[in-house]
Amino acid sequence: MGAYDTIRRHDEFHVLVKKVGKRQNWLRAAVLGANDGIVSVAAILFGVAGASASMDFVLTAGIAGLTAGALSMAVGEYVSVSTQRDTERVMLEQEREELLREPERELEELVSLYAAKGLSQTTARIVAEELTAHDAFAAHADAELQTDPENLTNPFQAASASAFAFISGGIIPLCAIFLSPPRLALTLTFVAVFIALVITGMLSAHIGGANKRIATIRVVFGGTLAMAITFGVGKLFGISGI
Repeated sequence: MGAYDTIRRHDEFHVLVKKVGKRQNWLRAAVLGANDGIVSVAAILFGVAGASASMDFVLTAGIAGLTAGALSMAVGEYVSVSTQRDTERVMLEQEREELLREPERELEELVSLYAAKGLSQTTARIVAEELTAHDAFAAHADAELQTDPENLTNPFQAASASAFAFISGGIIPLCAIFLSPPRLALTLTFVAVFIALVITGMLSAHIGGANKRIATIRVVFGGTLAMAITFGVGKLFGISGI
């Protein structure tokens, strides 16, 4: 097996690791987005319910909160990922220009990068020369920028996923309060939100490899506190007539 075949298999393994890592990041982001939806919409519902006994007002506020939250998440994710993508494109273009202007210097840079990973100078040079002959741009993009030029993050996909995650969480308290009998609406909604927060807490801990009990308590406590505070604020403003 030649040096190029060895490094290629090594790179294929790292590509697989990167893909798994990205998938975990997406899952974690989806769970956190759903958790944001649950807490945000539930807090709005309880806040309005504290200020008004009208279920129509409560539902209208919940729907508005769900819509606004999903759009806000989508826009924020789109801007963030677009900025990241633009930065990656600029860096890749700079790397392409450097390869055209100073190919020898870039080769030496690649040799030093592989040597820094633990290869001997001789092996690092063989690997760098073979990778440069095969695809110099791809080799530098991976070794220097840790970026795949053919697989940049799609901002539209990220925005859609973020909005969907928020809606999938926010719809839970909204459906709970809409389908519950008026006298039990807040109680049953609280129960539904509590269960949903327990699930998202456990999922986020499982994905991140954290302690499930601690993570779940943290998520449930935060969500419960948010509902309690907004309900209290709603009561205060409702009583004062503001």
